Amino acid sequence: RHTEGSFTYESMSSSPSTCVDVCKHACVPTLLRSVPSSMKAQRVSLQLVAAMLFLCSVRGRGLRRCLLSMDIHHIEESFQEIKKTIQAKDTFQNVTILSTLETLKSIKPLDVCCVTKNLLAFYVDKVFKDHQELNPKILRKISSIANSFLYMQKALQQCQEQKQCHCREEATNATRIIHDNYSQLEVQSAAIKSLGELDVFLAWIDKNHQGTSAA
Repeated sequence: RHTEGSFTYESMSSSPSTCVDVCKHACVPTLLRSVPSSMKAQRVSLQLVAAMLFLCSVRGRGLRRCLLSMDIHHIEESFQEIKKTIQAKDTFQNVTILSTLETLKSIKPLDVCCVTKNLLAFYVDKVFKDHQELNPKILRKISSIANSFLYMQKALQQCQEQKQCHCREEATNATRIIHDNYSQLEVQSAAIKSLGELDVFLAWIDKNHQGTSAA
């Protein structure tokens, strides 16, 4: 594991490894040791080669993940100071945008980077801009959170440029559901609702990027 810029990067070695490299040094020796001695003298079948490449591909993708290096707990503390005030303005208590989204809870590791990036953009480009706040204290807290989100966006952008932040269909669908939920409410009500559920997103980031936050 090492750090480049604002994000932490995990790999088998200090230099980027291709799937073939990982197979050659890890998967192939492991699989060959598991083959009975009577079969080792035989020609390895195409099926076994295909299986080894598939296993290596899956393992190789899991070895290098884009992980945030950010003090999420500091952001959570900032939000807790304004949470009650924000939620008190929510007039649609029976409606939700994030809190019961099962697809968010079931996001796979390969999709974490993309979903994180998409939800950061959702808050920065929509929620924070749509919300109108007159209380200076609350406005300062929201601005602080927004700045932290911008920092995380920059980190994930670097990951994306290095092709470590792929967006699969599952990640795109999860983001679309959130935007659809948001569009069902009037703009100000949707912004308040999303702000009130910010702790759901922060908890999800903390869970999926645990062990990488700055102390």
